[in-house]
Amino acid sequence: MVKKEVIGVIHLPRLPRVNTRVETPIEHIIEKSILESKQLDELGYTGVILENFGDAPFNKRVLDPLAIAYMSIITREVVKNTSLKVGVNLLRNSGREAYSIAIAAGAKFIRVNALVETIVSDSGIIEPEAPRLSVVRMNYPGVEVYADILVKHAASFRSSLGITEALSPVLSKGSIEDYLRELIDEYVERGKANALIVTGLKTGEPPPIRLIEIIKKYSPIPVIVGSGVTIDNLENILKYSDGIIVGSYIRKNGKAGNPLDPIRAKQLILKIREYL
Repeated sequence: MVKKEVIGVIHLPRLPRVNTRVETPIEHIIEKSILESKQLDELGYTGVILENFGDAPFNKRVLDPLAIAYMSIITREVVKNTSLKVGVNLLRNSGREAYSIAIAAGAKFIRVNALVETIVSDSGIIEPEAPRLSVVRMNYPGVEVYADILVKHAASFRSSLGITEALSPVLSKGSIEDYLRELIDEYVERGKANALIVTGLKTGEPPPIRLIEIIKKYSPIPVIVGSGVTIDNLENILKYSDGIIVGSYIRKNGKAGNPLDPIRAKQLILKIREYL
């Protein structure tokens, strides 16, 4: 039995929009999502995130009713057909929409890229999602919010510090820890995050171990590593975290968006069991 969270990512193809027709039938998307989720479930993974990975380049928020309807149906079918803890990540920062999907579909958590930080990203300047989530969380409690801190593919506008700058040798150890401790407090006290996700600078790149260590030191909530996990760095990552979210490594050739590779997925979970 795995003692920490091990969450796989299901990379969905492009979702249809009212003004954009997608040729892949929803039945095929549902079938593939259920198949991959069941494979992860049988291997011993504890959870799965459904992510609209194929929608790149991402809008700041997904507001299209057809895309949201598709995501709701896919999520519901995965929830019904697996025992995994199911989550929703609606890129780039559609937290309220993802939360609403989770309520309707019975998912247990969502991932939010910018909960309390204003970030500068390839989608533009994105404002914090916590205020948009407050009312729906109050009226429909029970869905956990996993929040990225210093999220990948972006820089924090709040402090003009990203991962690289925050860990710069120019900054003193005290100032780094003070900055991160203050940021963690914002996530927990104001944003009401249930878990923090630490990532590298981009998809498939691990965060510095030092960053994980500092965030774990000050976080009163679970700390999950959300990018760049491999068999080679797994031991150190598990040492300083409460679990992992893995997408790229368990795909064919270790590339995000490729089909699930059951062999790589099995190798990873077996290695995790060795350390736990």
